[in-house]
Amino acid sequence: MTGQNDQKEQKDQQNDVDNRAEEARAMERVVNATRQVQVAFAALQGQFAPQGSGKPSKMALQTFDASLQALEDAQAAFDDVLNDLLDGKR
Repeated sequence: MTGQNDQKEQKDQQNDVDNRAEEARAMERVVNATRQVQVAFAALQGQFAPQGSGKPSKMALQTFDASLQALEDAQAAFDDVLNDLLDGKR
């Protein structure tokens, strides 16, 4: 019986470690995506007056749009983790 309990405890501990790692990755993904949005926004903003012509390049617009989408995706993944935490599933 003790051997089975030890195995279950080890498995539970490993699940906890795996969950914390997944949570950390989800948070880091949000942080990185937020930074990408900031960089893309700064580049886009520089193309408007007074620095720029007021006509942003297609590349700047696409980069900003892609960074926003990456942030939305990261937030959705983090929301899944957060909901599991709030529901006591982690």
